[in-house]
Amino acid sequence: MAEDLFVSPAALGDFGPEASKLSITVIILSFNEEIHIERCLTRIAPLVERIVVVDSFSTDSTVEIARHLGAEVLQHAWKNYSDQFQWGLDNAKPTSEWVMRLDSDEYIELGAQDALRRLLPTLDDETTGLTFKLKVVFRERFIRHGRYYSSVLLRIWRNGVGQIEQRWMDEHIVLSRGTTRHVEGGDLVDHNLNDIGWWTDKHNRYATRHMVDFINREYGLFNEDERIQETAAAARRKRFLKNSVYGRAPIYLRAVLFYLYRYFVRLGFLDGKEGFLFHFLHGFWVYMLIDAKIEEARMFIAKHGVEAFKTHLRVHHKIEL
Repeated sequence: MAEDLFVSPAALGDFGPEASKLSITVIILSFNEEIHIERCLTRIAPLVERIVVVDSFSTDSTVEIARHLGAEVLQHAWKNYSDQFQWGLDNAKPTSEWVMRLDSDEYIELGAQDALRRLLPTLDDETTGLTFKLKVVFRERFIRHGRYYSSVLLRIWRNGVGQIEQRWMDEHIVLSRGTTRHVEGGDLVDHNLNDIGWWTDKHNRYATRHMVDFINREYGLFNEDERIQETAAAARRKRFLKNSVYGRAPIYLRAVLFYLYRYFVRLGFLDGKEGFLFHFLHGFWVYMLIDAKIEEARMFIAKHGVEAFKTHLRVHHKIEL
């Protein structure tokens, strides 16, 4: 369970005192996030001077809640995460010293916020990005084991220095210059409150997008964004392992081996019942599903050709390459 406490809008007043806020613009993507958006905004508001929610035409009360809490709301039709975030970054036109990327179901722990207040004024111009450790909470349990708590993500960067990779999945912020520092004292928390049906539907869509990136490396569907070499070492290492190690292993077998590695070698079984479900679904089912979609795509291309496959993606999956 994440130890951070929820802060209500009433307790914050009008998003807290301006003097305590850092020169950061946070950009948050949303679609039907009424279950998360209040928590997300009220927790980040005391830290940053500007909040921009980029919404893909939600049909619930997400936009109304965000505006009521003082956030700016921009709306743009969804293509993929990379396209949506870059559109938000281009159209928000931040004037703050720093920019932050945050998802609606995420928040920054108070300890990390305090560390940021101390750290930001001390950074020289060569430090252009800040990374956080990712803490996943699944069914109210902190997933500590299975290698998942080792993930480090670049989420804050100097204005004008960072852009997002243009990929269908597993996109990272890339920096045009400088180095990164890690924020100690607290984590970036991913704590989704939706039910398991929503979770599996989302990851089914993720598996399709992962498949597109894998198939692109084999058939050259589109030009691959290779700017990952310009960003944080953790992201480069993760991409190398995904493409050059995992990506070259036999399909299906690699999903089995990856799950066994996470659950037994990296002690995922210590995360209890919730951990068993998370590691099985996220570390086995999702990767097996990706491989099934890759094999299906290869068979389709062998029978109908690459151009027909692109049409298939557009018609059946709303993926416009």
